[in-house]
Amino acid sequence: MSTTPTTPGRERTDLLTALAAARSALTGTARGLTDEQAGERPTVSDLCLGGLIKHVSSVEEGWLRFVVDGPSAMRFDLPDGVTWADLAAGTAREIPQWAIDRQGEFRMQPGETLAGIIERYERVAARSEEIIATVPDLSAAHPLPEAPWNEPGASWSVRRVLAHVIAETAQHAGHADILREALDGQKSS
Repeated sequence: MSTTPTTPGRERTDLLTALAAARSALTGTARGLTDEQAGERPTVSDLCLGGLIKHVSSVEEGWLRFVVDGPSAMRFDLPDGVTWADLAAGTAREIPQWAIDRQGEFRMQPGETLAGIIERYERVAARSEEIIATVPDLSAAHPLPEAPWNEPGASWSVRRVLAHVIAETAQHAGHADILREALDGQKSS
């Protein structure tokens, strides 16, 4: 999909404002935490605040690549001889790299800092805003890549992608609130 500079219209501005608010709610939960605290897992899940921000950043980046490049930007190839059922059951003889990468998104890795994670998220956000400001038509659509969680044959418009990214970010901001409260009793709101 080619992009040409345009002035964002009211709809674009509204969507970007909603996304910025969701991003702020998410990153606000990490305000004042140390790297160690951001990497702690205070609940029974593997989630930590730093990892949650990494995941949301990666999701946004992937979906905005989809806006520009279509389904080739989000490939979910399986190794030869591995089926989706094998992967879901945990019996796959080989795990695809994209699945390994996705699991790693939810944790802070050695050497990662909260500041670095947030800086990356800010770069992703700036690039997303640039794409949305310049994409010629919010109705432009691409077919979704083949994956069991995608409706077969479905296409998503830029508008639908933005709605999804806003919802995903807001949902994870709620998760982040729970994590923060479990860490030190603080509430972001």
